Amino acid sequence: MSFLDRLNSWARRSVTLKLAIIGFLILFLLIPTSMLDSLIYERQNLRDSAQTEVASKWGLQQVVGGPVISVPYSYEVPAAEDKTVTRAGYAHFLPDEINIDGDLNPQERYRGIFVVVLYNTKLKVSGSFGNFDAAALNIPESALRWEDALFTIGISDMTGIQSAIDLQLGDSTLSLGPGTVTKDIFDSGGSVLAGLDGDSKNVTYSYELDLNGSSALYFRPFGKRTTVNLNGGWGNPSFDGGFLPKEREVSDSGFSASWEVLQLNRNYPQQGTGSFAPKTEFDYNGDLLGLINVSRGYVDQSTGYANNSDVFGLRLLLPVDEYKKTYRSTNFAIIFIFITFLTFFFMEVLNKRRVHPIQYLLIGAAIILFYVLLLSISEHLLFDAAYWISCVVIVTLITGYSWFVLRNAKLTGLVAGILLVLYVFFYSLLQLQDYALLFGAVGLLLILAVIMWLTRNIDWYNLERGDS
Repeated sequence: MSFLDRLNSWARRSVTLKLAIIGFLILFLLIPTSMLDSLIYERQNLRDSAQTEVASKWGLQQVVGGPVISVPYSYEVPAAEDKTVTRAGYAHFLPDEINIDGDLNPQERYRGIFVVVLYNTKLKVSGSFGNFDAAALNIPESALRWEDALFTIGISDMTGIQSAIDLQLGDSTLSLGPGTVTKDIFDSGGSVLAGLDGDSKNVTYSYELDLNGSSALYFRPFGKRTTVNLNGGWGNPSFDGGFLPKEREVSDSGFSASWEVLQLNRNYPQQGTGSFAPKTEFDYNGDLLGLINVSRGYVDQSTGYANNSDVFGLRLLLPVDEYKKTYRSTNFAIIFIFITFLTFFFMEVLNKRRVHPIQYLLIGAAIILFYVLLLSISEHLLFDAAYWISCVVIVTLITGYSWFVLRNAKLTGLVAGILLVLYVFFYSLLQLQDYALLFGAVGLLLILAVIMWLTRNIDWYNLERGDS
């Protein structure tokens, strides 16, 4: 026998070499496995783009703030060389009471195969401003031009405004115009000249908002006491932001929730001054605007969720997010490949059935194809249905291929049974939340125990020498 023949014979019998090849194939399959995540993100971004396109014409997620009374001021201070410098800006006064009652009416729209959650909400806002404590400001009271005072509310996306905003301010009836004049606190919204008197006390206000939006609705607690009562016909609300409801009821047909936020729950006072330039945490100088901009709530447009500071509200979740579930399922892909390859390896060892590395590679490709099928089908059907359709297709494919590889009905049936057990096991993990790690760890322990039991009598040294 020539050297090449002896080398080929050793390579066919060597368990160590086969294990090394299988390990290399598993590492190689990590490449397409990682590409699954990119495919999921791509489809998810396509969905988000479709949702944003529809929402931009209807109304994006809304953040409602205010009202705020903003009073312009200007005064001169001494400077070097007997000169004076004019200081100007706005003094802002927040209300004592903000009471909001509203109904939220959601609806689903479609952009291609993607679902967009839109809503219309009708809010009744009322409350009062107490004593305007101008003495608490670090400016002369005479510098305040009360006749030019502005009543301003914040609305993050003015596209969603559906009707005029009529304001009842004390005994006056006013109509808010677009824009916030000063960008100190609100980037967008509505405002109107209020023409107040600095000695006014207990100025009441009320107005209604007919507002379109999508996905989420948030509020900002600018009152000494801010209360919000909201009802809606959506069975999957996610209460989000810095404050949870004091009371809430959720059913399949809808929800009701009530929030109450006090001045002490936030990180800024009832009055202060601010310049036209937005403040940041680094140039905060102790004024009201700096505090609001450092601590105020905002909504991260990349995630859609509010930060954990001073906005609160809710998101309208879809009952099933197929992309999140598919992404979770891909976390088990490498374990699935490893166990499947291990099954075929022990069939080789225990039953003297040779499986070529190319055949391992094809079986691994079929396992990865399962997740592509799952992703594509779940965009049209419910996730559970997509999972089991993909499962049946792939188990049938691998089982049929195993018959031609093994030429043994018993071993082929064993392959099919193991694949079904694995798919059922990983499906169960996807349904669990709190106990997924525990259930997964116990399941993998049982799998390892079975492998150790089946291989307890194998003389691996004899196998390596080819004597068994």
